Amino acid sequence: MKLGKVEFCHFLQILALFLCVSGMNQAELSRSRSKPYFQSGRTRTKRSWVWNQFFVLEEYMGTDPLYVGKLHSDVDKGDGSIKYILSGEGASSIFIIDENTGDIHATKRLDREEQAYYTLRAQALDRLTNKPVEPESEFVIKIQDINDNEPKFLDGPYTAGVPEMSPVGTSVVQVTATDADDPTYGNSARVVYSILQGQPYFSVEPKTGVIKTALPNMDREAKDQYLLVIQAKDMVGQNGGLSGTTSVTVTLTDVNDNPPRFPRRSYQYNVPESLPVTSVVARIKAADADVGPNAEMEYKIVDGDGLGVFKISVDKDTQEGIITIQKELDYEAKTSYTLRIEAANMHVDPRFLSLGPFSDMTTVKIIVEDVDEPPVFTSRLYTMVVSEAAKVGTIIGTVAAHDPDASNSPVRYSIDRNTDLERYFNIDANSGVITAAKSLDRETNAVHNITVLAMESQNPAQIGRGYVAITILDINDNAPEFAMEYETTVCENAQPGQVIQKISAIDKDDPPNGHQFYFSLTAEAANNHNFTLQDNKGDVTPYLSGAVNLY
Repeated sequence: MKLGKVEFCHFLQILALFLCVSGMNQAELSRSRSKPYFQSGRTRTKRSWVWNQFFVLEEYMGTDPLYVGKLHSDVDKGDGSIKYILSGEGASSIFIIDENTGDIHATKRLDREEQAYYTLRAQALDRLTNKPVEPESEFVIKIQDINDNEPKFLDGPYTAGVPEMSPVGTSVVQVTATDADDPTYGNSARVVYSILQGQPYFSVEPKTGVIKTALPNMDREAKDQYLLVIQAKDMVGQNGGLSGTTSVTVTLTDVNDNPPRFPRRSYQYNVPESLPVTSVVARIKAADADVGPNAEMEYKIVDGDGLGVFKISVDKDTQEGIITIQKELDYEAKTSYTLRIEAANMHVDPRFLSLGPFSDMTTVKIIVEDVDEPPVFTSRLYTMVVSEAAKVGTIIGTVAAHDPDASNSPVRYSIDRNTDLERYFNIDANSGVITAAKSLDRETNAVHNITVLAMESQNPAQIGRGYVAITILDINDNAPEFAMEYETTVCENAQPGQVIQKISAIDKDDPPNGHQFYFSLTAEAANNHNFTLQDNKGDVTPYLSGAVNLY
């Protein structure tokens, strides 16, 4: 049978230990000490065996039973009168004893990592009487370790992080390998660590397994992750030792070592003048090679003629600068604006201030584009007055609108008939003069609210709207009317001068201080001397009353 290098080393270990232990076991078993022994009522002193610890190598691979040691009693004269009996852990199943010679053998392959020792009991009996000639004694068979277990990283594979730009020697993570062999015997369980993959960036301390940085100024932006292979070897790393490996994934965590930088020195955006206030004009972004909080930045307008017209804020999700309108744009007033914008990191690491300012500048030019706007009236609301006695064609007032665009297109006027259903008014299409189109009656409608349309001649789709309130002035065009139909009864015994009815009148007209009425009897009624009318002169009230008296 051809043995490999490791198997051959194990064989030599087993052989050396076997020779040493066998001699030790027999020598120890031959020692004795005196102990009183009671038998058949007589007392005698005899030499008794001393049970010591037996040793047997683990992992024996031979075909014959493995010799463990020999039990021998001083009373055994070698004539076959004494027999030996073994009991306890593994007796008969693992360990057997030759009852004549006391030789102990192991019949199975033993593994120290499964069970490190066995506790057994032994007796020497008289073969004829089957009575003990020695007191039962307990002894231990200890399994002697050999280097049959490689180191194992029970917690691997590992992941760890270390800040980029860390100085040489910065601790990253500690790896630990365990060896199932006996740490109290030899070097089988004494491991040393080495790095198989990951140089020259990282190193590992041989005794502790602490991984450290080995190169200065490692840059996450150049490479952010490294795969290390760490080896643990027992026998203190000597030839013939067993080894195990694990992987360690090391991620360089970010530090703020990169300032924001605009990809371009200037930008230009075109926006229509009709864009509403708060609308987004543009999005710009400064590039930052860092990540997370280290890439967070703020933007501000530091100069330019667009201060107060535009503002810039930051989109927290994308870190873009959002430019929005604060005031209405007017192409006819100003056609372009220039903004000087700064982007700066919000969280600056003092260690890297020597690299320069953690901010950058760019220029944004905003071109205002002309938009064909509808005509604009000179006033949002026109107020006009006209007498209700005005004849058809009377001029009431004039409205005016103009095209705000540079083309200054001519404007034509019309009345929105939805606001003048009865067509009381007309407007001159060219001049904007409003005239009365029919008779007006204040008592029917005291105020007319109409909408005037101004349309561009060159683009009829562009329509502006103006609002006109026309108040109708009153004239005295309505006669007084009795407030109601009167029907009066009088008793036949009524006394002269007794008031039998009060009457009143109303007028639909609307003088500033109310009406003053004068009451009198008609000519026919004046000839009837049974009744008289008393006029309350000078009583100025909306309803002036008169009293009919009986005489």
